[in-house]
Amino acid sequence: MPTEALPRYIEPLFRPPSEARSLIFQITVGCSQNSCTFCGMYKRKKFRIRPVEEIIGEIAAIPKRYIPTIDRVFIADGDALVYPFDGLVTLLDALASAFPRLARIGSYASPNSLMTKSQDQLAVLREKKLRILYFGLESGEDETLAQIKKGFTAEEMAQQAIKARTAGMKLSVTAILGLAGRNRSLEHARSTAAWINRVNPEYFSLLTLFHRHNEEFVRSLKQCTRRELMLETRELLSNLNPGRTILRSNHVSNFLNLAGSYPKDRERLIADLDAALIKAGTYPGFLDSVPEYEEEYY
Repeated sequence: MPTEALPRYIEPLFRPPSEARSLIFQITVGCSQNSCTFCGMYKRKKFRIRPVEEIIGEIAAIPKRYIPTIDRVFIADGDALVYPFDGLVTLLDALASAFPRLARIGSYASPNSLMTKSQDQLAVLREKKLRILYFGLESGEDETLAQIKKGFTAEEMAQQAIKARTAGMKLSVTAILGLAGRNRSLEHARSTAAWINRVNPEYFSLLTLFHRHNEEFVRSLKQCTRRELMLETRELLSNLNPGRTILRSNHVSNFLNLAGSYPKDRERLIADLDAALIKAGTYPGFLDSVPEYEEEYY
């Protein structure tokens, strides 16, 4: 789509990999929480909610020739679900009216934003095509959550996530390898697996801790080597036992890609990791070094 047809974005703009072909409307700017010490996504933005009228104008401005091609929309920024309920209903109705082929709307959702909506309200939003929420768990271990200033315990986040699932929302949950450092690496893995087993989200994705406006937090950790990160991943895979969850480890921060479905691919995923660990051991120094991936684009 030509640049002149796009909504007016306030950079940087983020979206999940699975929303690569979605039309994005930025209904909030920044993140309503924005206190997590590991996260540099929105640190240079001041959170605000954009007026309904602005978004309606951007929806109406999409050129008519593109309307038949639009079947997915992603609403940004960091946790657009925090948008006031009545205004959000108005925007979802406007999207459905503007794009006849629209099948699904997605959004990031923090535990903070989920707390602003009741289960009944979430069910209404789902009926209006907000069908998938991308939820940053980060860790299922309370000590790690406190260290990163997540603002919620694992239990509190589980309650919010289960509320969304009960309302019929699909959940795509992310956790971060290496987030607990060396000292609690395996505890972080086991607790995160237990959280996923309880909530049973449709999708579960792994990232690896990397540098992006979070240097103070990274320096506070004894960072995991690649060997320790792979063993952390193995501990997580071995303890995962959800009813039906698609697992991915294909973020740019990851040096090991994994893909499969639980429970049917459990043993194969563990075998894939073990094979990768053996192969990595043939490269001198690789396993004993700390990954250095970073982003410096803004």
